[in-house]
Amino acid sequence: MSRRVGWLMLAMSLVATPAAADETALDRALDTFRALHRAEVRKAGIAGSSFYVVRDGRTIAADHLGEQDAEAHVPVDARTIYHWASITKTMTGIAILQLRDRGLLKLDDPVIRYVPELAAVHNRFGDTDAITLAQLMSHSAGFGGGTWRWRDRDWQPFEPRSWAQLVAMLPYTDVQFRPGSRFGYSNPGIVYLGQVIERLSGEDFEVYVDKNILKPLGMHASYFDRTPPHLLPHRSHSYHIRDGKRIAAPFDVDTGVTVSNGGLNAPLPDMARYLAFLLGDPARAAEYDLVLKRASLEEMWRPRISAGEDFTQGRMARTTWSGLSFFVDESAGIRIIGHNGDQNGFRAYLSLCPEQRIGSLLAFNTETRGVTNDPSNRTSAESRIALAADGLCKALRKPRG
Repeated sequence: MSRRVGWLMLAMSLVATPAAADETALDRALDTFRALHRAEVRKAGIAGSSFYVVRDGRTIAADHLGEQDAEAHVPVDARTIYHWASITKTMTGIAILQLRDRGLLKLDDPVIRYVPELAAVHNRFGDTDAITLAQLMSHSAGFGGGTWRWRDRDWQPFEPRSWAQLVAMLPYTDVQFRPGSRFGYSNPGIVYLGQVIERLSGEDFEVYVDKNILKPLGMHASYFDRTPPHLLPHRSHSYHIRDGKRIAAPFDVDTGVTVSNGGLNAPLPDMARYLAFLLGDPARAAEYDLVLKRASLEEMWRPRISAGEDFTQGRMARTTWSGLSFFVDESAGIRIIGHNGDQNGFRAYLSLCPEQRIGSLLAFNTETRGVTNDPSNRTSAESRIALAADGLCKALRKPRG
C-alpha cells in the first residue's frame, strides 16, 4: 500500500468518526446560516446586525454586518453596543436565585411580603398574598403585559421613570387570570421582582447586578440605560421599518423604573462571556459558582408552565415552556434554553443548548415588524434568522460527553 493511499484511508477514517461528522455538520450549518443572515439583513433593510456562536467556552463565530449609525455610516464591529431589552429578565432571575441561595428569600414567598404596595391591585380571584415570586418569574402571576397601561396617547413616557408612578397606577391594575393557572407574559411582574432585589440588597438594581453578575463575569463594557461618555462612540442607533422606509428611533433611551425588565446594553464580546457562563465549564466551575451554582441555573431551566399556546413572540411554539426567567423548548431530543428581547427598534436573541454546550447570540438594530405578542412576528426577518440560528444546535447529532 502506498503512503499516499495510507494517508487517504486515515483521513477517511477520521471523517467517518461521529466527532468528525459533527464538526463537518456544524461547519456546513454555520455556512448555511451565514448566507441566510446576510441575505435577510440586506433584503429587509436592517441597518446593522451581529451574530456570535459560543461553544465549550470559546467564541467560534463572530460576524458583524452593516452599520451602527446609518446616517453617519459608522460600521458595526466588536465594540458596537446593542440594547438587549427583555434578555435583561434572565439577569433579574439570576439575581433572585442569588438572594434565595444566600437565604434571604424563598421562591414560594408572596411578593407582597417584600413589595406591600401590591396589595392595592384589583384581584377578583382572591388574596394577592397568594402571588409568589416564582409565579412572577414564570409569567404565571396574572399581571398584564405592558408596564405603562395608557399607550393610546402621544405624550406618555417611554417608560415610567419612578416607582411612585407605578404605585399610583396599582389601584387601576388588575390580576387578569387566576395566579398559577396559565402563562401570561408580563413586564410589570419583572419590575416587581426588581423592587424585591433592591429592597433585600439595599442597592439600586443596576448597582446590584453590576456587582454580582456583570463584574464577576468580566462584562466591563456592559451597563444599564444611558451610555457613559467613554462608551458613547460605540452605542448603536436603532431603527424601525415603516411602510418600507427606515425611520430612526430615539437614541440612548432610559428605561426608568422598568430597568429590571429591559435595561441592559452590551457589546457582543461581553454577552459571549455571559453565554459561556450559562453553558458552563467544569474548569471554571468555582469561578462561575460565585455568580450562581450550576444546580440553581438548572432549576431555572425546568419547565414550569406551557407558554407556546399563549405567547407568540418570535420563536415560540407549542413545545415552549416557561421556566424561571428563561424559556425552554425541547423537540427532536434537543433542549433549547433562551430568551428574546425587543424594544425601541432593537431585536435580540439569546439561545443555548446545554447538552451540546453550544449557544448563539443575535442582535439587530432595526425592527422590521410589530413586536411583543404580535403573531406576525413569526414572519419577520429577525425571527426567520433566529429560527435558523437555533438549527445550529441540531447540527450536533447527540449530546456531548
